[in-house]
Amino acid sequence: MRTIEWRDGVVATIDQTVLPDKEVWIELRDIGEMASALKEMKMRGAPLIGVAAAYGLALTAYNSKVESREDLLRELEESAETLRMTRPTAVNLFWGIERIVNKAKETRGGAQKLRQTVLAEAEKMADEDVDVNRRIGKHGSNLISDGDIILTHCNAGSLATVDYGTALAVVRVAWEEGKRIKVIADETRPKLQGARLTVYELARDGIPVTLITDNMAGYLMSKGFVQKVIVGADRVVRDAVINKIGTYTVAILAHEHGIPFYVAAPTSTFDLSKESDDVTIEERDPNEVTFVRSVRVAPEDVEVMNPAFDITPLKYVDAIICEDGVLSREEFQRLAEKGTLGTAP
Repeated sequence: MRTIEWRDGVVATIDQTVLPDKEVWIELRDIGEMASALKEMKMRGAPLIGVAAAYGLALTAYNSKVESREDLLRELEESAETLRMTRPTAVNLFWGIERIVNKAKETRGGAQKLRQTVLAEAEKMADEDVDVNRRIGKHGSNLISDGDIILTHCNAGSLATVDYGTALAVVRVAWEEGKRIKVIADETRPKLQGARLTVYELARDGIPVTLITDNMAGYLMSKGFVQKVIVGADRVVRDAVINKIGTYTVAILAHEHGIPFYVAAPTSTFDLSKESDDVTIEERDPNEVTFVRSVRVAPEDVEVMNPAFDITPLKYVDAIICEDGVLSREEFQRLAEKGTLGTAP
C-alpha cells in the first residue's frame, strides 16, 4: 500500500498520528502544509521523509506563478530551507531536497520546463523507493531461517517508506518465501510507533506478531525467544547507525546474548562524509513523554528529556542490508573508507 501519492496538484498521505484507530488520508497543498505534516510526524520514517521533501518542492513548483527560471529556482531554494528546518536527524530529508534542487538547476528551459522536471523527478524518486525496498527485502531474506523469531524496534515498514518497508521488507519477503517466522515488536516509547504502526502493518498482512514493552527485550533474549534483530535507520555514518531512541539499548542486549543485529536501510540513508559526533539529534516536545496521546502519565512541571534518536556504534552491528546486498560490518567500513558506497549529498 503506497503511503504517499501525487493527485493533480495535491500530495495525499496517510496521517500516521491517528493510526491504528482509523486510516485517514490528508491532502497537502503547499510547502507550509508539507512542513507542518513533517514536524507533527503525520509522516515519518527516513525514506518517506525524503520522498515527501521532493513532493513538497513539487508543490512549490506547481503552485508558482512566476514566469522566469531564475525566480522559480529562488522559490525552490526558499521552500528547501523551510523543509530543512523540520527534522534535523534523518538524512533522507536532505538527500531528497538536494536531489530535486540539483535536478532543477541542471534543467535547461523556462519555468514551465522546470515545473515538469521537478514533478517528474519526485515521482521517479517515489517509484525508486518501492523498488529499492523490495531489493532490500530480497537480500535480507537470505539471513532469515525457517522458524526464526525476529525482534524489531520502531516502525520500518510500509508506513516509513513509499511502500513495502526496509526492516519489514526483510520480514515480508521471508514470509512470502514460506518461512514460518514470527515477529516481536517493541512498543517504542514515547510515540509508540511499534505498537501503533508495526503491529498494525503485520497484523494486516497476516504475519504473526507479538507486542512487548521496550524494557522486556532483554528478558526475552535471555530466554531464547529472539533469533534475529532487524531495525531500520535514519542515518548511517562512518562509525555508527542513528535510529529511533532505544535502538542502542537493543543492540547492546543483542550483542550480549550473541544474537545477530541487522540494520536494513537504503544507500540514500548513508551519510559517509560524517561521523556520529557530527549529527544533530532531534529533541522533541516534552509532552510526548508526559502524555500518552491526551492522557497525562507524569506529574506536572517534571523535567523531561526527549531525544528522538540514539547512536549505535558499528561494533554492535553485524551487517547492513541495503539495495545492493548485505554488507558485513567489516565490508561496510572498508567500502566507506574507500568512498565506494552511496553517500547522501
